[in-house]
Amino acid sequence: MNIRLDLQFDGTDLSGWQIQKDKPTVQGELKKALFAITGEEITPRGCGRTDAGVHARGYVCSFNSDTAISAEKLPYAVNANLPRDIVCTCASYAAPEFDAARSALGKRYRYTIDNSEFGNVFLSRYAWHYRFPLDIEAMRRAAVSFCGTHDFIGFAASGFSVKTTVRTINSLEIKKNGDIITADVTGNGFLYNMVRIIIGTLVYVGGGRISAADIPDIISSKCRSRAGITAPAKGLCLEEVFY
Repeated sequence: MNIRLDLQFDGTDLSGWQIQKDKPTVQGELKKALFAITGEEITPRGCGRTDAGVHARGYVCSFNSDTAISAEKLPYAVNANLPRDIVCTCASYAAPEFDAARSALGKRYRYTIDNSEFGNVFLSRYAWHYRFPLDIEAMRRAAVSFCGTHDFIGFAASGFSVKTTVRTINSLEIKKNGDIITADVTGNGFLYNMVRIIIGTLVYVGGGRISAADIPDIISSKCRSRAGITAPAKGLCLEEVFY
């Protein structure tokens, strides 16, 4: 049977999704949990790579298993064998051809910035504390330029291997509620650290270090050094995967 699991995880103390030697990862912990309840050596396939410190509210993985445990009861069995910072919220039977990564049509991420003077202690694990003033309207103007289909090689960290660096961002919406700024980014796929670099660039725009009018030229230049910094991992959360 091909099984889909929906997960939530707090990435603070995890080294991302992919199994790494001697480091706790979501895939590694899930593999151990599945072995404990099925006796099978299962390596679940994730919807994509998440880096150390990145969180997820709507992560999806899939795997094949001969387990007799029903999909309805599987989350209870899995969760009993997972650390507290990873939770399976749903299990379902999927079509044989379903693959959590290859079947995905797009994803939505949210980045959270705590723009208060001293920082909210209850957000310290889930938001980038940036205390300097930010021009939200300038950031919104800049955000428009990221939407559409572009070659985002200038907004990717080194160390990745993909066939193409062209991606489509369907929407990039920035909201402010008190001291909290959120950026919701929806697209058909993202390069290594792409969302975090876009956010770092928007913060540079908000702080006056980059002009919103220069964003199209920066994208076209394909030059990483012209973009902003890579925003901290802890502010990023995968909210939803579209199939």
